[in-house]
Amino acid sequence: MKWLPASILVLAFAAHAAEVKIPPGYAVATFAGGCFWCMEQPFDEIPGVIDTVSGYTGGNKLNPSYEQVSSGTTGHAEAVQVVYDPKKVGYEKLLDVFWHNVDPTVTNRQFCDTGTQYRTAVFYHDEAQRKAAEASLAALRKSKPFKDPIVTPIQMAGPFYPAEDYHQNFYRTNPVRYQLYRKGCGRDARLKELWGASAGH
Repeated sequence: MKWLPASILVLAFAAHAAEVKIPPGYAVATFAGGCFWCMEQPFDEIPGVIDTVSGYTGGNKLNPSYEQVSSGTTGHAEAVQVVYDPKKVGYEKLLDVFWHNVDPTVTNRQFCDTGTQYRTAVFYHDEAQRKAAEASLAALRKSKPFKDPIVTPIQMAGPFYPAEDYHQNFYRTNPVRYQLYRKGCGRDARLKELWGASAGH
């Protein structure tokens, strides 16, 4: 599900922070998985997910632009915030979807994209999310179908700056360009190499 009314989801920009405001009863999760174009769709397809928002987080630059983040000088990573109904989908499920849509064995890059802005990370919003993320990571280290170590960090969430409008829902608004980029970047091929039949799930 991807159509959240403006009265429910509000993008708030302030001088020192930006946030996706969450209405009562919903929760938010934040993940960095390389190009944010490719991280919205996997979460949008999960029943109980209300919305996904592409943006920037993890750095020090206030209200950064895409060009600034792309320069690799802001400290921010491309990321997605996932608004979900915890009565319908658990945070553990979101973690599982995240892991199977990234290459967690590399640092400061994902697939064809390189730079700190393309790093992977799980950004937790409270103690429960931190514990769940650490438990998920520990379990994955035991069950992963590949030999390389997992280097994706688990970090406390900080300010999140929604990206420009043209980046939101890119896989829907620009499907041809999206598919060309995704295939050309080798994302699906690498995910299949890493995760086998569970890639992208």
